Amino acid sequence: MRLEVNGQAHTFEEPSRRRRFLARAGGLGLTGLLGASAWKAMAASLVELPFVNGQRELVTNFPQKGAVLLQRTRPPLLETPFEVFDQGVFTPNDRFYVRWHLANIPQVVDPVSFRLAIRGHIRQRISLTLDDLVGKFKPFEIAAVNQCSGNSRGFFSPRVAGGQWANGSMGNARWSGVRLRDVLDRAGVKAGALQVRFNGLDTGVIPQTPDFMKSLAIDHARDGEVMIAYAMNGAPLPLLNGFPLRLVVPGWYATYWVKMLNDIEVLDRPDDNFWTTKAYLIPDTPRADVVPGQKGVNMVPINRMVPRSFFTNLRDGAVLKAGQTTTVRGIAFGGDTGLAKVLFSADADASWQEARLGQDHGKYSFRQWEAPLRLASPGPRKLMIKAVNAAGSAQPDKANWNPGGFMRNMIESVSVQAA
Repeated sequence: MRLEVNGQAHTFEEPSRRRRFLARAGGLGLTGLLGASAWKAMAASLVELPFVNGQRELVTNFPQKGAVLLQRTRPPLLETPFEVFDQGVFTPNDRFYVRWHLANIPQVVDPVSFRLAIRGHIRQRISLTLDDLVGKFKPFEIAAVNQCSGNSRGFFSPRVAGGQWANGSMGNARWSGVRLRDVLDRAGVKAGALQVRFNGLDTGVIPQTPDFMKSLAIDHARDGEVMIAYAMNGAPLPLLNGFPLRLVVPGWYATYWVKMLNDIEVLDRPDDNFWTTKAYLIPDTPRADVVPGQKGVNMVPINRMVPRSFFTNLRDGAVLKAGQTTTVRGIAFGGDTGLAKVLFSADADASWQEARLGQDHGKYSFRQWEAPLRLASPGPRKLMIKAVNAAGSAQPDKANWNPGGFMRNMIESVSVQAA
C-alpha cells in the first residue's frame, strides 16, 4: 500500500512493514497510559488556563504525541497548547488534540486484517481493505479544521458540565483518503435511502453504554467533500486521532468525524441512536443561544461550524514598546464556508481595519492573518479580532450560552500594555 501526499511517499506494501508501522502507533499501548500508573509518569510542568479551575498538566507520555494538555486520562481528552497555533497554519500530528467518548479504545489495529464494512440499504454489501481504499479508488485531499463542539467550554458563564477546554480543542490538517460518495457508489445506494450512519472500533466499558455512532443525511454524505481519511498532514493517522480510518466532514463539528471507522450503514429510516437523538443537541435559536434555565426550547443536532479568529502571538498582559511598530498575527477560519476577511481593532471596538490574510489553503482551512500595530503613547489597550465568512456571518461581540457549552465564537480580545 502506497500513500503519496504532497509529494511525500509512505509505503506499506509488505505486511511486515505495516505491522512495524502499527507497532509504532500502538506498541506503546494505551493500557499503561490510561490506568492509575499513568500518574507516576506525568510531566511535572503545569499550565494555568484563563478560567476557574484552569490548571492543567503538560504531558508527553501518550503514544505518538508530544507535549499536550491533559484534560482527562480515560477516555483521553488532550488539548493542543495554544502556542502551537502560532507555528504554522497546519497543526502537527503529534500536538493535535484528542477527544474520545468511549473508554475501550483498541491498543493495536492490524492494517492487514482490518476491514471497512458498507451495509444496509444498498444493492450489495461490501468489505474493503486498506489496500482497496488506497489502490481502487480515486484519491482525494482537503484541508479542513477539526473542532470539538465544546471548544472553549471553560469560558462559559455560568459554568456548564463537560470537558473544560480552553481554545485548543481544534486543529487543522490536510486530510487524504477517498470520497465517501465513491465508496457508497461502489456499494450501490438504493432508492429511499435517508441517512448514512458511521461507527468505529471504540466501545463502552459496560454493555449498557450506547455505541458511539453518528449520521449524516444521504445528500450530505454524497456531496463529494465528506471523505474517509487514512492520512493527515502527509502521514498515516496517529492511533489516538483515529487510525486506520476516520470520517472527515468539512465545515461540521468534530462529533461527526468518527474515528477508527469500521462500519458504514445506509439507512432507509431516520437514525434513532442515542448520540443522534439525545446527545450533542443545541437550542434551535440564533447562535444556539438561550438564557440559563430557559425551558421549552426546541433542540436539534449540532451541525455546521461558525467563524472564529484568534491572536496567536499575543496574550493578556503582554507589554509592547510605545512608538514601535509590532506585527500582530493569528489564525482564523470561516466555519462552514470560506473566510472573507479578518478585522482588527486596536482601540476596543472604536475602529476596525482589515488584516492581511496569508495563503488560502481552501475554504475549510485555518488561514493566517497579520496586522501592524503602533501604540503611540504608554497605557493599557484592548485589541480585538473578528472573522467574517463568505456567507457574511461575523463573530458576535457577545458570548452565547447553552447547557451543552457548544459553539462559542464571540470576538476574541487581548489586553496589552504600551510602555
